[in-house]
Amino acid sequence: MANKTQRTTASVEDFIAAVEHKGRREDSLILLELMKRATGFEPAMWGDSIVGFGEYHYKYDSGREGDFLMTGFSPRKAAMSVYIMPGFNLYEEQLARLGKHKHSVSCLYLSRLDKLDLTALEEMVVDSVRRMKEISVRWKP
Repeated sequence: MANKTQRTTASVEDFIAAVEHKGRREDSLILLELMKRATGFEPAMWGDSIVGFGEYHYKYDSGREGDFLMTGFSPRKAAMSVYIMPGFNLYEEQLARLGKHKHSVSCLYLSRLDKLDLTALEEMVVDSVRRMKEISVRWKP
C-alpha cells in the first residue's frame, strides 16, 4: 500500500503565491528560506498542500514501505503545520524557547511566526534532518 501523499512536480512558488491568507503566505516565504538554509535541499510539493524538503525511504516490520518528506510545512487555515519527522520528544529545550505552539507526534502547529524564536525552530529542522539521514533505509535531497 503506497503512501497517499506523494512528491509531485507542481510549482512550490505557485502554491505559495496562491495561499489565500496573507499572513500564512508571508510566513510560508519565511519558512521556505529557513528550511532551504537549514536542510540544504530544494523544496518540492508533496500532495497538493505540503512543501517538503528531502525525501527518505521507510520500511516497517509489517512490510509496509514508502517514501516521504524529511521535513516540510503546510499553510493550513487553522495554523501553519511544520513536519518534524523524528517527533518532538528530542526537542524539549527548543520547544520551551520557541514560543506559543501546539504539537502532535511529528507535527508542530504555529499561528504566527513573528511571535516565535525562529532560531529554535531552525535548530529542530537541522537536527531532525540529520537524524532522518541516520535512520533512513535510504534518502535523497
